[in-house]
Amino acid sequence: MSVAKRVSEEMECKLGGLVGYAIRFEDCTSAETKIKYMTDGVLLRESLNEGDLDRYSVIILDEAHERSLSTDVLMGLLRKVLSRRRDLKLIVTSATMNAEKFSKFYGSAPCFTIPGRTFPVETFHSKSPCEDYVDGAVKQVLQIHLSLPPGDILVFMTGQEDIEITCQVVQERLSQLDDPPSLAVLPIYSQMPADLQAKIFEPTADGRRKVIVATNIAETSLTVDGILYVVDSGYSKLKVYNPKVGMDALQITPISQANANQRTGRAGRTGNGFCYRLYTEMAYRNELFENTIPEIQRTNLANTVLLLKSLGVKNLLEFDFMDPPPQANILNSMYQLWVLGALDNVGDLTPAGRKMSEFPMEPSMAKMLITSVDYKCSSEMLTIVSMLSVPSVFYRPKERMEEADAARDKFNVPESDHLSLLNVFNQWKGHGYRDDWAMRHFLHPKLLRKAREVRVQLEDIMKFQKMDIISAGTDFDIIRKAICAGYFHQAARVKGIGEFVNIRSGLPTHLHPTSALSGLGYTPSYVIYHELILTSKEYMTQVTAVDPYWLAELGSVFYSVREKNFDDRGVRRQADREFSKRAELETEMAKQREATARKAEEDAVAVKVGASAARILIPGTPRHVGVGAGLRAMATPRKKPGI
Repeated sequence: MSVAKRVSEEMECKLGGLVGYAIRFEDCTSAETKIKYMTDGVLLRESLNEGDLDRYSVIILDEAHERSLSTDVLMGLLRKVLSRRRDLKLIVTSATMNAEKFSKFYGSAPCFTIPGRTFPVETFHSKSPCEDYVDGAVKQVLQIHLSLPPGDILVFMTGQEDIEITCQVVQERLSQLDDPPSLAVLPIYSQMPADLQAKIFEPTADGRRKVIVATNIAETSLTVDGILYVVDSGYSKLKVYNPKVGMDALQITPISQANANQRTGRAGRTGNGFCYRLYTEMAYRNELFENTIPEIQRTNLANTVLLLKSLGVKNLLEFDFMDPPPQANILNSMYQLWVLGALDNVGDLTPAGRKMSEFPMEPSMAKMLITSVDYKCSSEMLTIVSMLSVPSVFYRPKERMEEADAARDKFNVPESDHLSLLNVFNQWKGHGYRDDWAMRHFLHPKLLRKAREVRVQLEDIMKFQKMDIISAGTDFDIIRKAICAGYFHQAARVKGIGEFVNIRSGLPTHLHPTSALSGLGYTPSYVIYHELILTSKEYMTQVTAVDPYWLAELGSVFYSVREKNFDDRGVRRQADREFSKRAELETEMAKQREATARKAEEDAVAVKVGASAARILIPGTPRHVGVGAGLRAMATPRKKPGI
């Protein structure tokens, strides 16, 4: 958005006219748009309806080194599109990527180096390993502030908690000194209100030095003028998926060398800079990966598999991944989609799966939305899904945490975080969607407005799919059952106060302290959850209490109700069914592996034969043009995948 706005200003045209942008749930373009900025995910969604992306003549993939899930899939799709469209130009750009690897992936495409207008940056490493990176960062900030020339400081931390602690400790230690120079300490993270985030870009009124404490978003997405000093903790938070337990673990992990170089470069934008790394040079050279592990190799692939199936990709092992994901992740994702009814027994897309793929969200949420039509509560589910599609709307400033918690408690609906989100939106709607009301109740107005926009977009998709929008009124039980229809595979049973056990894996898990269920005074016997996050403990987020009979009805492949005098045979039958289905999918994957291997052998033989034949030339006969080189495009019309 900000780049599109800047370019439209420089071209002196209205945003949405000649220059526009498209992000999830928001399209600011028109028929006259010639330059369109968009996320990789939006371009992926467009490929569903237009396989060859014919409306574009040039596509630029920026920040390719970040290797997001959508970017990796998009690169594979564009490789196919380029083989069909000789007129399409693709430019892949990044400041730190492995250019040779990308060039090889696209058939030895030419590489160009464009020198940047950056200033030299002097890098300093710790002489010994830093045991506490927060304490180390605080000491380094104070040393810079008290002894080095003017210039703002940028500190890289892992997340909101570390950022707030760092800011607090810097201020505390400054207050203990006798008449220290004034310092503006400014945090920035995604949950902050936009007006507070904007402060990092504003010059201080009295010209005092700023220290900005940020996450890795400041590596590329933010550029703040005046930064001369960078303090690099050497860590970031990554979401890592474990297919064996079906859990997303938000882990603090060492950054890569590419990340470190990006952070260093932040100090050389406006003058000669300095970067202080809180790790040794030996650790940088020998312990850090050259590049971050691509997201496609460490996250849940259910949404990606559904998208590829929608594009007509039968054999996922033959898809052109730059770095193929683990086969266990693919199998687990296919199994999850089968459980939700999106894939049939041989891994092909079902009508329900086709409908789910139309919604730009994770499959479980799409299933929840589709099922709500049958349960006649689609109006409420639209709101719940929209609220889940934006970051948390609750704002908890450090200096007013108790007030914020009390305000949040007033919105809680017993036994359901999902219904609590519905309550927040409905109350905001009842007060005329007013920003001042939201601020008084410690809610983010901007995120609430975004949720409202998302709801409008999803409602349009539902109407296009001829899905009825029906309200259940105050029948919360039917809404909870519809929620269960999308998340029955993520269920837990009570073990103690606030403690649960995942029904399928047997692993212990806990209610998140912010959950509406935490203050009930009792613990429901069975719950479903939106996501599992591993921080200090395994926490369930967005939890709703459910009836065990709903689990048995909606998730019969996993669960059965054990009645009186019921023996273990029923439980074993459920386990056998689950094992049988996984075995069936594994067999299908094995067939695909064999087919892929055979095709590779045939291609190798064909190449060998072709190489031999290429040496024999009949005098006076020109050498034939290779497959796909110019003439084929005129003789053979392009076919769109999946048609």
